Amino acid sequence: MKTRKTKILIADDHALMRVGIRSMLESQDAFSVIGECRDGECAVRMAAELKPDVVIMDLMMPKMNGAEATKRIVGSSPGTRVIVLSSFGTSDEMARAVQAGAAGALLKESPSEELIKAIFAVMRGDSAIQKEVAEHLAEVKDQPVLTPRQLEILKAIASGSPDKAIAEQFHISIAGVRKHLNAIMSKLGVYTRTEAVSTAFRKHLL
Repeated sequence: MKTRKTKILIADDHALMRVGIRSMLESQDAFSVIGECRDGECAVRMAAELKPDVVIMDLMMPKMNGAEATKRIVGSSPGTRVIVLSSFGTSDEMARAVQAGAAGALLKESPSEELIKAIFAVMRGDSAIQKEVAEHLAEVKDQPVLTPRQLEILKAIASGSPDKAIAEQFHISIAGVRKHLNAIMSKLGVYTRTEAVSTAFRKHLL
């Protein structure tokens, strides 16, 4: 009986990285690359259309980052496993992706065998979090998790932008800006925007 191949979707904004991953995976009889994406929005859309078993997800991509794309894919397609790749093992985005449901997390400079092992592991239902990444996750385990939009608004606040300018920048009302700010302060356990910014810098959120 012919063994069913693991269907894989690759999401990375660098063409050379996609080519390299595809070439490596297609050298294995167990895998079939069914699609490629260059941004997070494409990854979410194609994951819904193609129903891959595994998505190899770059963290830093245009339109939608890998952590948010992971959250949406895992939320809408529980049977799809996501393995995130990053150049930085201490990336807070990596932590967000794992908290969002990524089954695997590896550094991009890892040997190709590590990615192959990770795919087999997540297909068995195991996690595949690389040691360097796991150590960072342990450090940030109790960190408050801000949404991508909350982080963007907090960065704008940190730059000194007034509420009106922030509202115009993100196409929301001033009341919407203040609602986001209240949520941010609640998560950070502070009471003023100044405290929110200083706390975010201290916790390396900005």
